[in-house]
Amino acid sequence: MTLSVNKPKLDNLAGDIWKSAERLRGKFKAYEYQNVILPIIIIRRLECVLVDARRQFEKEPKAFGNKRNRMTDAHRDWIEDRYRNGWRKGYNDECVKIFDRNDFAYHKVGVVFWQFDEHDQPAVITEPYEKAFTAANIGKELKFHDSELTFRISLRCGKTEKTETLQLKPGNNVAAKLRSVMKGCDEVVAVEWTHRHYIQDDEYIPYGEDIEAFLNREIARPIIRWEERPQPGYEILPNKYFYRYQPPRPADELLAEFRKLEKQAEKMLKGLAQ
Repeated sequence: MTLSVNKPKLDNLAGDIWKSAERLRGKFKAYEYQNVILPIIIIRRLECVLVDARRQFEKEPKAFGNKRNRMTDAHRDWIEDRYRNGWRKGYNDECVKIFDRNDFAYHKVGVVFWQFDEHDQPAVITEPYEKAFTAANIGKELKFHDSELTFRISLRCGKTEKTETLQLKPGNNVAAKLRSVMKGCDEVVAVEWTHRHYIQDDEYIPYGEDIEAFLNREIARPIIRWEERPQPGYEILPNKYFYRYQPPRPADELLAEFRKLEKQAEKMLKGLAQ
């Protein structure tokens, strides 16, 4: 189906695009415009059209401060023409591509998984316990780690202080064990605990891909839990969509250039020695 073009609306749309470009400049002054790069412009409809306009500029004919390049009306017409015609069925231009919005989307997933050491054994760390030292909090830690926990507790008992060790395993009665350790003491001075180490990280997963399968494949470690953020993220990577393979220069050509440079360097050194 051919997209009908309403010239007044198209002109308004083109005007809005360039106004957006002006807003993107932020606080740039007029003579700093050359520092603002607008290589890709996106028009959102039901789909997205991307136009690779990174080469649409020319060298400044005269020096103007730090300004080196400029966009002319011909460059703007080139961009506008591709937005006007790029939606049409059968349109073919390597600088124009149409995408669905989900092509730019990804799942943002918070993941918690166990850390292992260099011997592929569960990593264990000892650190101060920052939370309130209560049976409820300790019970949550025990349920989360599902492994043995050790607490070293500095207690004030009247005018004296002492250190007690509380070792807990899954299924233990936390409240009873805590009461036994705290018996005769009225204040917890400090707590240090030893537990399995875990990592909290964010994974960015291509939209539509099975999240659990991706995590099992990419992390390859026992996952404690994962949670997807309610809103997908979006990222546009121009180099990904407009990448063009450039074959490397032949080895013989590179070697010949290196030898030439070597000879030039030797000649310069001889000149310095004379």
